[in-house]
Order: sequence, then structure tokens, then C-alpha cells
Amino acid sequence: MSIKDTLIERVSAAMQAAGIPDDCPPMVALSGKPQFGDYQANGAMGAAKAMKTNPRELAQAIIINLQLEGIAERLEIAGPGFINITLANEYLAQNLGANAEHINDNPQNVVIDYSSPNLAKEMHVGHLRSTIIGDAIARLLEYQGHRVTRQNHMGDWGTQFGMLIAELELHLGEGEQADLALNDLELFYQQSKKHFDADPEFADKARAYVVKLQSGDAHCRKLWQKFIDVSVAHNIDIYKQLNVGLRAEHIAAESSYNDDLDNVLSALVEQSLAVDSEGAKVVFLDELADKNGDPSPMIVQKSGGGFLYASSDLACLRYRVGPLQANRILYFIDARQSLHMKQVFITGRKANFVPPEVSLEHHAFGTMMGADGKPFKTRSGGTIKLADLVVEAVERAEYLVRDKNPDLAEEDINLIARKVGIGAIKYADLSKTRTNDYIFDWDAMLSFEGNTSPYLQYAYTRIRSIFRKAGIQPEGFSAPVTLGQPQEKTLALKLLQFNEVLDQVAADCYPHTLCTYLYELASAFMSFYEQCPVLKEGVDNSTRQSRLQLCALSAATLAQGLDLLGIEVMEKM
Repeated sequence: MSIKDTLIERVSAAMQAAGIPDDCPPMVALSGKPQFGDYQANGAMGAAKAMKTNPRELAQAIIINLQLEGIAERLEIAGPGFINITLANEYLAQNLGANAEHINDNPQNVVIDYSSPNLAKEMHVGHLRSTIIGDAIARLLEYQGHRVTRQNHMGDWGTQFGMLIAELELHLGEGEQADLALNDLELFYQQSKKHFDADPEFADKARAYVVKLQSGDAHCRKLWQKFIDVSVAHNIDIYKQLNVGLRAEHIAAESSYNDDLDNVLSALVEQSLAVDSEGAKVVFLDELADKNGDPSPMIVQKSGGGFLYASSDLACLRYRVGPLQANRILYFIDARQSLHMKQVFITGRKANFVPPEVSLEHHAFGTMMGADGKPFKTRSGGTIKLADLVVEAVERAEYLVRDKNPDLAEEDINLIARKVGIGAIKYADLSKTRTNDYIFDWDAMLSFEGNTSPYLQYAYTRIRSIFRKAGIQPEGFSAPVTLGQPQEKTLALKLLQFNEVLDQVAADCYPHTLCTYLYELASAFMSFYEQCPVLKEGVDNSTRQSRLQLCALSAATLAQGLDLLGIEVMEKM
């Protein structure tokens, strides 16, 4: 149990003993300033308003009943009824060793839908946010003991595949090998799109091939599979370079739900949720009606018989609730898909595909912007391939590493450059509030100052260098901690907040909260290190051991936190 949870439990019991109704929350939170203690319990004011009594008197009644012996060294009432709680140094020191524990008494089956590239094209920067945000949350929930199922809902079944199959058929008819034709997916897609737009006969064939593909036509399936194999191999390579946990076994593409689409449609029709509209089957949702009262339409089958994204997304829900037995389903999808996700969630509930106790969550995110404030593009205005972005990140990091430490071995430079470059891209994204757009800035993200991945990676290596200098292995190092200096207590308190932060991120899926915490931890360590000598002469052995323990815990927490973000650390930089 975290310190915050312990305080909530004790304050709640004190409020109950003081005669305060159970529906009045204790409102325990970290104090914003040191002079107001370490934590504040602010529930007295809300309870006093509900009970029509004096909040300071009620706060005093809470303190009288508050059992914090051995936990708090001081309690005081401030302002209109805030209860400031200053924790005892001994309590903090004793709890530092237990901070690594993260026993989960209530593990959930969590399905996480993220990345989801379109297999007709190469991955581009537009896929980056879904991929790294979703992966960070997957790592964090697994760390907490939840049973996580990654689902890469790759787009392999849309209208564009009819177009691509028809184009590939032409190339093969002219004697070209499929591997050569698909050597550059982006170029092949552009060629087929031009053909589609310019030739009505070709466009008709492409549309017909979509229906044939979805109906199981052997010829279309064979050509379609060639696209899938090339695209998947490309994507898996990108995931490995980005240190993202998605593998081939996590692919659950649109096509995998094809056999259930007719069942989905039948269920919707039987329940009168899907009705005929101009030859198509459409669900009209009053819950999402516009300002004129017109319901929001969601097409589940086109007039020509083809199915759409909504159809496969509903089948997907049935699978995740059924065979995967999900308690919680998280979607990391662009904010521009918010209406679509609302339509799918509401329809899934109304059709009883998803029971009320299963949580459906669309965690939207903003757009990566260039310095001009527009979506990040190449100088010529084209889409930036993710593979090219990764290469550039490592090259830029290598230049910095060589400049800062030219004496490193070539092998070390290459390893550090990869970790710094990839970490910089990921952290620059994850450290921003998920729902906001953000400016992509190479100089800012690769800086060794401020809230960046290189700064945190450097803070870790600096701590490790202390142990090398002392001739001690930090792994397994253990010593009793005493907190004599203010900087020691500040660092200990920050270390003990790690699991509280993870709980918050697990609940709201905002990874920037963890990034902010890690930056604050690194800053607290730097202040501690400047004010509290560790290896200098004159420091007695017990104090040195205590401070080395704080160093070891700081390094371990930084490494663990960065690992949850998918960012690697190194011994030297």
C-alpha cells in the first residue's frame, strides 16, 4: 500500500469516527509547497459544507481521531480547514525498501489496441504516437500485474486493397516479380491511386475485387497476401528499432474478423438497430444526434454488400469481450476518430456485445506538428516515413555523443547513439499531454538539459558512476537509511511516490505524468548530490552507506520508470 493510500485509509477512518457521512471523501493529495507539509487532507471543507458546520472545528475533530502515530511527526490546520501532514523521517526511511513491491490483488484482463498501421503503405510519423503511447501503457499495466493482451488492429481489408490487387495483377501480367513490384510500398500505392483516379474501368475492377476479397476469392486472397507479408515484415522491423513490444503474434488485423461480419450484421438487424437506408444497412444513433435532432448514422454494410470499419470494429469488440475475456479495452487512436469510436461503443452496448461491467476507453491523442505549426511533413510536403525518422534520430544522437565524448569506443558510440536517439523521439512525445498537439523539435528533444530523455539517461549514468568510483555494485546493495538533511527527505519522499504515479497513469493513461515524475526525481537527486556528499572524506561510514542506498534506489527507479516508457539506459554517455 502506498503512503497516499495509507493516509486515505487513516483519514477516512478518522472522518467516520468524527461523525462525518461516508459519502464525504478525505481529499488526500500531495502538498504543493514544503511549508504546507508533505500531504494535505482537504475533506473537512466539503464535509463541513454538507453538514453546515465550521470547517476548522471539523478538521480539529478529524485530527483528534486520526491515528498516525509513527507515520506523521506533525499535523496542523491551515486556512479554512486544510489538514497539513508532515511525515516522520523514520517512517519514510523504513518504507523505502518496500517501494519496489507492486503486488496486485485485483489483476484485470486488459486489451490494448494500438499502432494499427495500414498495411497498404509504409509506416509514417502519423503512426508514432499511437505506437509509443499504447506501448508505454501496456508495459506499465504489465508491471502492475495486469494480464495485458496487445492487439495490433492493422488495416488490411479496406477499399484500397481492391485497388492494390488490381494494380499488382497488371504488373504480374507484364512479367514483373511481386517482390520487385512491392519493393517500395509507398511508390506502388501512389502508382495504383493514380491509375484508380484516371481509369474508370480499373476503378470498377478495384471495387469488385474488394467484395471478392472479402468473400474469400482465392485469386484475390493470394495477391492480397503478398502485400501483407511485405508490410508486416517492414512494421516488425520498425517496432524492434523503436524498442516497442509489438510482435507478429500481436497482429489482429481487420481481416481476422471477416468470418464474424455476417453475424454482427444479423444481430444488429434482428434487434432493429441496423435498418435499410438507400440499399445500405445503417445504425442511426439518437445518442449522438446533431443540433437539429438528426441521429448520427453509422453504415455497417454498403449497398454493394461490402463491410466497413464499423463492421469489423464491432466484430472486434465481440472477440475481445468473448474469447479474450477483457475487463477493460483501451484504444489509442487519433482524436479525429472520436466520433467513430463513440458510434462503435454505443452500438456495441446497445447490441449487448459488451456488458456494462467491461470498460471501453478511447484514449485519443493530438497531432505531431512541425515548426510551422502544421502537421509534421517533409520539406517538399510529403509524409515522413517512420523508418527515415528513426535513422535521422540515431544519426543526430551519434553526432552529439561523438562531440561530448570522442574517446569512446566505436561500438559504445553506436550503442549509446541508438539509445539516446530513439529515447529522445519517444520521450519528446510521451512527456507532452496526450490530448494536445505538440511541436517536433530535434534540438529540444536531444538536449541534455531540461525535461528530456538524454537528461534522464545522463542522470542515471551519473549515479552509476558513483558506484564505479566507490568500487561497489549497486545491484543488491542494501543499507539502512537515515534522513538527516532536507534534501535527503525530499529525495526519499519522491522515491516513495513512484507507485502512486503509476496508479494514476494506469487509471487515466496520461504517460506525461510519469515523465514529469522522473524529471522531478532526477532533479531531486541532483539537489541531494550537491548538498549531501557521498564519497567525500569526512563523511562517516553509516552516512555514506545511507546515501549510497538513496543513490541505488534513485538509479533503480529512474531505470524502471524509463523502461516503462520503452526507453533504455546505459552505463556511460
